[in-house]
Amino acid sequence: MHADLIIVGAGMVGSTLALALQDSGLDILLLDRGPLEVAPWSPEAPFEPRVSALSAASQRILERLGAWDGIRARRAAPYGEMQVWDGSGTGQIRFAAASVHAEVLGHIVENRVVQDALLERLAGSGIGLLPAVRLDGLRRSGDGWLVSLGDGRQLRAPLLVAADGANSTIRRLAGCTTREWDYLHHAIVTSVRCAEAHRRTAWQRFTDDGPLAFLPLERDGDRHWCSIVWSTTPEQAGRLMALDDTAFAKALGNAFEWRLGAVLEVDPRHCIPLRQRHARRYVEPGLALIGDAAHVIHPLAGQGVNLGFLDAATLAEVLLHARGRGERLAELRVLSRFERRRMPHNLAMMAAMEGFERLFQADPLPLRWLRNTGLKWMDKLPGGKALFVRQALGLSGDLPELARA
Repeated sequence: MHADLIIVGAGMVGSTLALALQDSGLDILLLDRGPLEVAPWSPEAPFEPRVSALSAASQRILERLGAWDGIRARRAAPYGEMQVWDGSGTGQIRFAAASVHAEVLGHIVENRVVQDALLERLAGSGIGLLPAVRLDGLRRSGDGWLVSLGDGRQLRAPLLVAADGANSTIRRLAGCTTREWDYLHHAIVTSVRCAEAHRRTAWQRFTDDGPLAFLPLERDGDRHWCSIVWSTTPEQAGRLMALDDTAFAKALGNAFEWRLGAVLEVDPRHCIPLRQRHARRYVEPGLALIGDAAHVIHPLAGQGVNLGFLDAATLAEVLLHARGRGERLAELRVLSRFERRRMPHNLAMMAAMEGFERLFQADPLPLRWLRNTGLKWMDKLPGGKALFVRQALGLSGDLPELARA
C-alpha cells in the first residue's frame, strides 16, 4: 500500500495534522494501535482522568478544523482566572483573562472528549484510517520509507510523521536521539468534588514536595468538580495511592489548604512517573516528529498538548506552502523550516517549566525568600502579568495561520 504521507499516531496531535492537510490533495494514511472509534457519550459520564488546559490558540485550531463544536457538545470547562501561591510562604499571584480583554484564559477538557471530536471529523475527511495496527519494522526504501505491520502488510511513503507519543516507536526505530531525564516525581491524577465551587478558576499551590493543581471541571452546570494533578516524590505518591478515598480526600484538602473546602468525592486515582524528553532533531530526510514524540514537558502548566497542536498546525502550513511551490515535501530543507519555527518555542517553554519546578523545590532560605518576593512583586505589575497571559493564550509569537486570531 502506497501513500504520499503516513502519520503514525491518531491521538490529538496526529489527528489534528491529518485534518489540517485533508484538502491538500495528498494521499494520507493515519495509523494507530487503538480502534479509532468514537465512544458513546453521556452527559452524566464520569470524568476521564487525563485532561488538557487548551489555550486560545489551540481552540482556534480546533475551531478551524471543525472539531470545537464536537467538544462543546460534550463538555469543556472555561476558566477566566488562575491563582498560584507558594505553600511555604506568603507569595501569590493571580492572572485574569480580563487583563488582556479576553473572556477566558482557556478550557479544561478531557483528552477523550478532544479525541472523539477529532475522530468525528476524520470519519468524513477522505483520509485513510488504519486502526488497531502494530508496527513490526521500519526501514529506508529508495527515496522513502517501508513500514511493516504486525499483520504482514507493508506501507510505503516518501514522508513519515511520528505522532505516536512519548514512547514513540517510530522515533526508536528511526534511531532518533533524545535528551531526557527523570524528574524523580510522580503525578497523581483524578477528579474530585469539593464543598465549594471552583469559580471557573485554575488553582495551583507549590508544596515542598511538588506542585498541586486543581483545574475546573463542569458537569450539567455543577462547578464543584476539579481535575487534580498532584506532583510529588515517588515515596509520597506511593503512600497517597495506598490510602482509601476518605483518607486521600483529607490529605488532598490539607495539601490544598482547604481553598475549596472539604473534598467530598474522589474518582479512581492514577499515578504517572514524570520524565522530561526532547529530541535532538525534529526532522530527518522524509521524517518529522511532532507532539510528545518530539518533546515531553512537566505537566506544571498543562502546556504539553498546546505545544503539540502548534507543532501539527505549523508542519501542515510548511507542507502546504511547499506543495504550492512545487517542492518535494520529504526534502530536509523543507522539513527544517518546521523545526526552525517550533524548536525554539518548545525549548523556551521547557526551560521555563524546568526553572519553575526547580525554584519551587529549592529549600535554602534565600531562594524561598526570592520566590515569595518575586511572586508578590510580579503580582503588582499588571503589564508583566498581561504579557504572561498573552503568551499563555497564544496571542503572540510565531503562530501558524490556523492559530492566529
